[in-house]
Amino acid sequence: MLNVHLVPHTHDDVGWLKTVDQYFYGDRNDIQHAGVQYILDSVVDQLLKNPDRRFIYVETAFFYRWWKQQSSSMQQTVKKLVNEGRLEFVNGGWCMSDEATTHYSAVIDQMTMGLRFLNETFGPCGRPRVAWHIDPFGHAREHASMFAQMGYDGFFFGRLDYQDRARRRRDKEQELLWRASDSLTPPMADLFTGILPNGYNPPEGFCWDQSCDDPPIRDDPDLEDYNVDDVVRRFLAIANSQAIVYKTDHIIMTMGSDFQYENANLWYKNLDKLIHYVNALQANGSKVNVLYSTPSCYLQELHRANLTWALKMDDFFPYADDAHDFWTGYFTSRPALKRYERISNSNLQVTCNQLEVLSGPASRKGPFGEGDSQTMKKAMAVAQHHDAVSGTEKQHVANDYARRLAHGWQRCQVLVSNSLAALSGSSAERMYCDNLNISVCPLTESINVYNPLARPVTWPVRLPVNGTAYLVSDANGKSVVPVSAATREVRRNRGFAVNELVFQVQAPPLGFTTYSVSLLQDGPPPASTQHRTPTAIQNKFLRVTFDPDTGLLSSLSNLETKQTIKLTQNFYWYNASDGNNLQSDQPSGAYIFRPNSSTPFLISKTAKTESIQTSGVQEVRQWFAPWVSQVVRLYTDSKALELEWTVGPVPIDDDLGKEVITRLDTSIKTSQYFYTDSNGREMLQRKTDFRPTWNLRQSEPIAGNYYPINSRAFIKDDVDQLTVVTDRSQGGGSIHNGSLEIMLHRRLLYDDVRGVGEPLNETSNIFPKGLVVRGRLLLSLDRPPSAADAHRPLAQEVLPCQVPSSRPCEGLFSGLQAALPPAVHLLTLTQWDKDSVLLRLEHQFQSWESKLNSQPVTVNLQKLFSTLEVLGVSELNLSANQWKDEMTRFHWTPMTGTGHLNLFIRFYYISS
Repeated sequence: MLNVHLVPHTHDDVGWLKTVDQYFYGDRNDIQHAGVQYILDSVVDQLLKNPDRRFIYVETAFFYRWWKQQSSSMQQTVKKLVNEGRLEFVNGGWCMSDEATTHYSAVIDQMTMGLRFLNETFGPCGRPRVAWHIDPFGHAREHASMFAQMGYDGFFFGRLDYQDRARRRRDKEQELLWRASDSLTPPMADLFTGILPNGYNPPEGFCWDQSCDDPPIRDDPDLEDYNVDDVVRRFLAIANSQAIVYKTDHIIMTMGSDFQYENANLWYKNLDKLIHYVNALQANGSKVNVLYSTPSCYLQELHRANLTWALKMDDFFPYADDAHDFWTGYFTSRPALKRYERISNSNLQVTCNQLEVLSGPASRKGPFGEGDSQTMKKAMAVAQHHDAVSGTEKQHVANDYARRLAHGWQRCQVLVSNSLAALSGSSAERMYCDNLNISVCPLTESINVYNPLARPVTWPVRLPVNGTAYLVSDANGKSVVPVSAATREVRRNRGFAVNELVFQVQAPPLGFTTYSVSLLQDGPPPASTQHRTPTAIQNKFLRVTFDPDTGLLSSLSNLETKQTIKLTQNFYWYNASDGNNLQSDQPSGAYIFRPNSSTPFLISKTAKTESIQTSGVQEVRQWFAPWVSQVVRLYTDSKALELEWTVGPVPIDDDLGKEVITRLDTSIKTSQYFYTDSNGREMLQRKTDFRPTWNLRQSEPIAGNYYPINSRAFIKDDVDQLTVVTDRSQGGGSIHNGSLEIMLHRRLLYDDVRGVGEPLNETSNIFPKGLVVRGRLLLSLDRPPSAADAHRPLAQEVLPCQVPSSRPCEGLFSGLQAALPPAVHLLTLTQWDKDSVLLRLEHQFQSWESKLNSQPVTVNLQKLFSTLEVLGVSELNLSANQWKDEMTRFHWTPMTGTGHLNLFIRFYYISS
């Protein structure tokens, strides 16, 4: 028999055209008719009417809200449906995360939150066995690796490149085995992956939701519009056609779509009839069997088939749904929100969570009130949604995501203040530099600097001030240096400070230190400013040269390794298509990047410059246009060159949408190859105009070569490697040999007709003429065999945490007895319940990238923490919802197999 698995489902975006609250309550139906609470009400009611019916649910953020509102009797009814397999949870995270613009640490957190709720509410029957990402716009290898390590048996998604789908349909490879790590020993990161036949929609003509127009099944033979025979004939034709392009005698059909089943009776009444009439033909010899099913039941049948499956080892980026429609613009869309999300993740992960554990109960109730990390956790979890940090939501929804993050951080600040008071013994009022991005920070008598990393660090602190000279002393009273305050680059400065205080701080592992700051009334004058372009700036590690005629970078040298490359850098913009192109009517928009030409416009051939030099930093300030500037910055003890760019308001007076990039052109011989990270973790090799699994017909030479850059990208040859570390998720590629370009900002005048319904044209009360965005790129030049030893820790140091306090409170604290080895990253330290904490340690190097640090490492947990006594340890899976020794997954056999060793990750649940 050909078994057709019908999977009733709804896809409920945790924010998109409406906010998450509006979607749940069914508010603002003038924007989109959708009310999630009514969907769940209606589905439960209909499941109770027929024990054969099934339904799957995905977004725990919505289900959690609905569950809290139910009576105890209704909750027992739902538990019975779950225990009987009639209501099944799939995926199970707080949301269905984006896969291009999310950082792996935030994805793990949001998955853990959702799965924990399901585990504690429903037990083993509530644990999802299948990952379900039916709507994200491309799929990351690191996501698949994480899903495998969370214990999922398989993964289903709906979107992949139209050329890739055509090839896979032809070769019956729409179901495959994804080997999602080149370092973890198979099958640790192997994940069975299925590509759904209709995206996530029903087959054409078989949508019976109140939002659809397809005719119902009219089965009264006495009526002249009786249509059972026609419906069955069309269904059998679709089923047989689908079976041709899949491998087994089981196929799956998704029966539902966006926010469907608000009136579930419409769906189930027609599905009951469809199953009845199609199966009735078996008496006449039909070989088609239709059944209510779920993804896990379907996956079980594929596993029972005991076949071998095509092996995939790269990822599913970039995604195009037609020749000129590449979904690569959202890699950069809403760059300010992307940055704020990344800062918020740091605030939650490494400040709020860690300090709550290190200081104990005093963090949650102390001199500053009752602290709370849960509000921030929920806000961050929602922000991982594939229409949140991706930048593909309406403007009022983007504002709502940012508001939630801000509110969560306010609640976290109370917890942080209580923690610092408990650990330092001082209840001095704390003030937080939340407005450093607009050069506002209340400089007080002391600065607490918290280091979330498990190794000591040296960080530059930059504070806006009005004085000209200051005395800075460390926690032991030792004077750092009489620090002069350099004049700030004041263009578009919305704050009141005219100078900037810069000094280096040293912070212990997983701890904080205090620096006192006092104004020197008769201090030295401000640092000298030179308005001519310097020929070079250098410290003991790097030398950077400039072309005196253009003011642009000309070379970069690593003085330790004695290597030098030619390096020029400038800013350009692509003219965004308005949809009036001879080849295609597709415009650029929030999702899609579609330049009118493969040649970008150069903003300026030269840069106006001035240089600043203090005891701690050298700067060359470059102005390219009234709306584009940059500071090239080299700190005294840094092995990385910092490029701090400022872009905006992007001018649109000429009625042209613009996609702004920076491009680094080097002498490195790349031979079309470059490398980007996957969700901030493992690196993947890319090649211009090439895909590893099919023969690409390139139709968009720019957009079709863009990939997500979550934390870093690099280009290399046998001798040199230039790595660029970013401070947020961005899109980029290597269009020309030896070059690397990164898109920084987008301002567009047309919608790209993918549902959001408005152009990506951001303004605000502060910037009514258009959004101004500032960010940093960190450049390192190394020999390829040792480059990861530099860029792995560098990517972690992008987000220091500074907490000023109002009066002197000396303190030096470390939560560790000793620093962890360089290869080990303390990924998670968070309170789990009253007596236990959750710890995640990760080996952060791939097996091939470092002779020094790619080897296995042993850590003694008994001697790890300074404030915790470890009474017992139990190991869990990555999402902390199964004991590691009890986790079992389906075994799948690849058509071919390769093995890679040496990278391992340990996840612990610790009693304190």
